[in-house]
Amino acid sequence: MHHPHDPFVRVRGARERNLRDVDVDLPRDALVVFCGVSGSGKSSLAFGTVYAEAQRRYFESVAPYARRLIHQVGAPVVGEITGLPPAVSLEQRRSAPSSRSSVGTVTTLSNSLRLLFSRAGDYPPGAGRLDSDAFSPNTAAGACPECHGLGLVHRTDEDLLVPDPSRSIREGAIEAWPGAWQGKNLRDVLDALGYDVDRPWRELSAADRECILFTDEQPVVTVHPVRDADRIQRPYQGTYQSARRYVLHTFATSKSRTLRARAERFLRSAPCARCGGARLRPEALAVTFAGRTIADLAALPLDALAGVLAAADGGTTARVLTADLLARIATVTELGLGYLSVDRPAPTLSSGELQRLRLATQLRSGLFGVVYVLDEPSAGLHPADTRSLLVVLERLKAAGNSVFVVEHHLDVMRAADWIVDVGPGAGEHGGRVLHSGPPAGLAEVADSATRRFLFGDGTAAGKAGRRGREPSEWLSLGPVTRHNLRGVRVRIPLGVLTAVTGVSGSGKSTLVGEITADVPGVGRLVTVDQKPIGRTPRSNLATYTGLFDTVRKLFAATDEARARGFGAGRFSFNVAGGRCEECQGEGFVAVELLFLPSTYAPCPVCGGARYNEETLAVRHRGLTVAEVLALTVEAAAERFADVPAAARSLTTLLDVGLGHLRLGQPATELSGGEAQRIKLASELQRPRRERTVYVLDEPRGGGPAPAGGGGGPPRPARGA
Repeated sequence: MHHPHDPFVRVRGARERNLRDVDVDLPRDALVVFCGVSGSGKSSLAFGTVYAEAQRRYFESVAPYARRLIHQVGAPVVGEITGLPPAVSLEQRRSAPSSRSSVGTVTTLSNSLRLLFSRAGDYPPGAGRLDSDAFSPNTAAGACPECHGLGLVHRTDEDLLVPDPSRSIREGAIEAWPGAWQGKNLRDVLDALGYDVDRPWRELSAADRECILFTDEQPVVTVHPVRDADRIQRPYQGTYQSARRYVLHTFATSKSRTLRARAERFLRSAPCARCGGARLRPEALAVTFAGRTIADLAALPLDALAGVLAAADGGTTARVLTADLLARIATVTELGLGYLSVDRPAPTLSSGELQRLRLATQLRSGLFGVVYVLDEPSAGLHPADTRSLLVVLERLKAAGNSVFVVEHHLDVMRAADWIVDVGPGAGEHGGRVLHSGPPAGLAEVADSATRRFLFGDGTAAGKAGRRGREPSEWLSLGPVTRHNLRGVRVRIPLGVLTAVTGVSGSGKSTLVGEITADVPGVGRLVTVDQKPIGRTPRSNLATYTGLFDTVRKLFAATDEARARGFGAGRFSFNVAGGRCEECQGEGFVAVELLFLPSTYAPCPVCGGARYNEETLAVRHRGLTVAEVLALTVEAAAERFADVPAAARSLTTLLDVGLGHLRLGQPATELSGGEAQRIKLASELQRPRRERTVYVLDEPRGGGPAPAGGGGGPPRPARGA
C-alpha cells in the first residue's frame, strides 16, 4: 500500500503491445519525457498504459447511461498503477478533420469573435441585433444560402464529364459515371429510356446530351438486362441519375476519400457569387467592428488580428470581449502559430500544428493536478521555435500539472526533469525501460541509443556530405498566392534531392503543394504523407505493400494446398472459405458489456489466428499462414531471402527502418511516421520509372533522433 501523498505514478507489470512486464515510477508535477528509437514502446507506455488507465478510471465515475454515449477504450494490459491523477491526452490526430473545421473552431476563437460582433458590432441603421449563430457559416442562421457556408460553389460542364466525345456511351464516353455494375445500370437505364448508347457522343443531339448530363429528373423505367447466356435474366425497375447529379451527390455525401477525390476531378470550384467567398448571409456581413466585417477579421493572421483588436475603440462590452479574445490569441501566438488565421481550414494544418492548437486551448482551461500526455509536440516545429514550446510546457507544469511527453527532439529531452528511455531497439528488441530518472543518469546507460546523441558522442557531425549532382531539368512554379504566399515564384531542380526548409508556418507545405502532375516537367507525381495506410485492423503492412499476395501464392503452391484444392484466395482472412467465420477473419471478438466499455478478446474458435483449422493445416517451411503474419520484417527477410518477390519487398522495408514491425501488424497500431515509411517502401519496390517526382512530408516525422536498432531513420531512396 502506497502513501496517499506518494509523489509518483507507479506502474507495475505493464505488458501493452511490446512492453515486457515493465515496472516504472514517474514523478508527478514534473516534465517527464519518454524517449527511445521508433517502435521501442514509448507510446505503449505513455498512451497505451498510463493514459488509457486514467481514462478508464474516469469513465467508471460517469453515470452508467452516459457511458454508452462515449467511445471508450478497453483496459490496458497492466498489473497495477497507483498515484494516477486525471489525464488529458493531446495526440497527433492523423485523420483529416472536417472541411468546415478551422483554426477558430479548434481553439474556440470563432465563438468569441462571433460574440464580439453580436454584442458590440456596428449595425446598419434600422437593423436588428443578430444572435451569435448568425455570424457562423456552420449554422443555418448564418450560412450563405447559395454555397451553404462553404464559400465555394462547385459546378461541372460537358467537357469535364465527357472528355472524349468520339466514344459512345457504351464505350465509356461519360467518364464521370461510376464503374462496375453501377455504370452498367445507368447505361442500361438510358438504353431503356430510348437513347442511342452506341452512337458517338458528338453525334447525339444537343437536347439529348443536355438531358443525359444535367437533368434533375430521376425517371424510373423497366430494364431488361443483357448478360451472360448462362445467367438468369430478370427485369428490374431502374432509376436514372444524371452525371452532374451523381458527381455532386458523391462529392457532398460520400465518406470514401477515394470516391470524393474522383468526383472532384469532374468539378470546377469558384468563389460563391452571392457572398464573395465570405460564407455568410448579407445581413451578417453588413455588421462591422473596427471598420471590418467578421470575414475580414477572420482572414487576418492572428498576429495582425491582435493588433486590430488592441487598437479598437468601443464601450465596456467591446473592451471586455476584446480583452478575452486577446488573451486567447496570446496563448496561440505563444506557441509560434501567430501566422495562422481564424478561418484557416483545419485540413490544411499539419498534425503538429493541430496538436499545438489544442495545447493552447488547454492553457486557457486552467486545470490543476492533471497529467497531460503529449505526442511529439515538437513535430513540425523548426528548431528556432522549440524554445516557445518549452516555455508553454513549463507553464503547464508551474500551474500544478504533470506533463508526460513522448519526444524525439533533443532540446526537449535536455529540458526534462525526468527521462524514461525505452529500448534498446524496436519491436521485439525493445519494450524495456533502460533508464528512469534525471537526464544526467542516462549518460551511464551503455545500451541506450538515445544516450549517444543526447551526450554528444553519436552525432552526425563527422559524416561527409552528399556528393554534388547536376540537375537534369528545372521545375518552375508560380506565381503562387495561397495562404501566406504572395506571388511567389521558384525554380526547383529535378533529378536531385531537394529539401524545402524554413520556420514553422513559413509556407513550405503550401509551396510544395503547388506541384501537381499537370506542371510541365512532372511526368509522374508520388506524394508520401503520414496519413494512415488503412482505418481498420484488416489493413496491415503485408496487405498494403502487396507482400501478402506473394505469401498467399507460396502457400497455394505447397503440395498440401494442391491436394486440398486450395487456391491463393483460401489464405486471405478477408474472404469466406479460409478465414474463421466466428470472428470473420478479425482474430478477436467484441464482448458488449452494456454500461462498461466493450472488451475485445481473442476469438474462442481460432484463438486469434484468423483462419479455420483446414487452412491452418497447410504449412510452408513449417509455418502456418497465421504464423507468417506474426513474423517481424527482420525475421521474414531471413526466412524468405530466396524468394525474389518477397525479398525485394522485405529488403526495402528494412532499408527504411521498419524491421521491427510484424507483417500482420494492423494499420491502427502504426504511427504516422511508420505509415509514411511503409508508403515509401511500397513505392521503392516498384519497377523503376523515369520522370517521377517524389514529394515527402517530413520523412523523419515520428522517427528517432538517434539511429540504431530496427527503428533507425530511413536511408536515402536509391535512385529517387
